[in-house]
Amino acid sequence: MPDYERRPGAGVRRTVMRGVGAVVAVASIGVAGYGSISSAAESQDVSASMTLVAPAAAGGGWDTVARELQQSQKANGLVNNVQVVNMPGAGGTIALSNVAALEGRANNLLVGGTGLLAATVQYGSEKTLDDVTNLAVLFEEYDVIVVPADSPYETLDELVEAWREDPAALPWTGGGSFDQLVVTDLALNAGIEPTSTTYISSDGGGEAIQALLNGTAAAATGGYPDNIDQIEAGRLRALALVAEEPVEGIDIPTAREQGYDVTLSNWRSISAPPGIDEEQAAELEELIAESTSTEEWQDAVERYHWTVNTRTGEELDEFLASERTRIERLYEEMGL
Repeated sequence: MPDYERRPGAGVRRTVMRGVGAVVAVASIGVAGYGSISSAAESQDVSASMTLVAPAAAGGGWDTVARELQQSQKANGLVNNVQVVNMPGAGGTIALSNVAALEGRANNLLVGGTGLLAATVQYGSEKTLDDVTNLAVLFEEYDVIVVPADSPYETLDELVEAWREDPAALPWTGGGSFDQLVVTDLALNAGIEPTSTTYISSDGGGEAIQALLNGTAAAATGGYPDNIDQIEAGRLRALALVAEEPVEGIDIPTAREQGYDVTLSNWRSISAPPGIDEEQAAELEELIAESTSTEEWQDAVERYHWTVNTRTGEELDEFLASERTRIERLYEEMGL
C-alpha cells in the first residue's frame, strides 16, 4: 500500500492555497522595489541603461529569464548598464502594479508569463496585463506529469483510473498555481470534479518532488526542467508531457497523445510600462530580438529546455486574451 494511503486524513480533501495574506505580507517589498526601479528610470536611453524586473525572488523561473537577458545584453554590449530587480509577492502582481505606475519610462522591462496572468485572476488584482505594454512572449516551458519510480501507476490511464475511483484519496502536488491549473485541466478532461481533488500546494518544484518521494503525494505536475534530473536518475517516472505536440529531444508521450487534451503551457513574456510611444516600443522590440539571438541566450534555451515560440503584435494580443479566458474558466472550475 502506498505511503500516502496510510497517512492520517488521506481521504480528506486538502487544498492549500496562499491568497490575500500573501499580498499584505509582501506589500513592503513591492514599495522598496518600486523605489529602486523608479530611481533607475530617469534616463530614457534604452541603450544606456535598463532595469529588468523579475516579479519573484531570486532563483525562480522569472528570475532566470531576467538574468539570462541581463547576461545576453551585457556580454554583447547591447545595453551599457543593465540591472535585475527582484520584486516578489502575490504571484507577481506586486511587480506588475509597480511597473504599471512607471508611465512612459521605457527603460524598464517586466518578465511575466502564465503564472502572472493567472495571479491577476486569482487575486483579482487592480492592475492586469492590459495596464502595461506587452511586447513579446519568448518561449514556453512544459509541465510533466510524474509519479514516484515505485508507484503502482505505470501509465497515465492507470493513474487517472485510480484517481477517478476516489478523487480525494489520490493526492496531487505541484510547485505553484500554474501546476494546479494543469491538474484542474486534466481532471476536467478525465471527467473528474476538480473540487473533489486533493491538491497539496508546494513552495517550488523541489518541495513538490520531496512530497512525492516521501509519500505525501501520489502524483505531481511540474516544469520539465525541474523534474528532468529526478526522472533521469530513476527516482521519478514520467507519465505524460503537457504540450500540444511531441517535443524533439523529450522522449515522453504527451497527454494529448494519450487521449487527454491538456495543453496549457508555462510561457514567459516581456512587458514595458504603459504610455511609451511607438518609437520606444519599436526600439524595445529590436532590443529583445537582438538579446534573444545571441549565443548566450541560445545556450540558455538549450540548458533550460525552453521551447522557443515567439509571439508579438496582434498575435500576442489575441493570445493573451485567449489565455485569460482559459485561465478564468479553470479557476471557476476550482471554485475560486
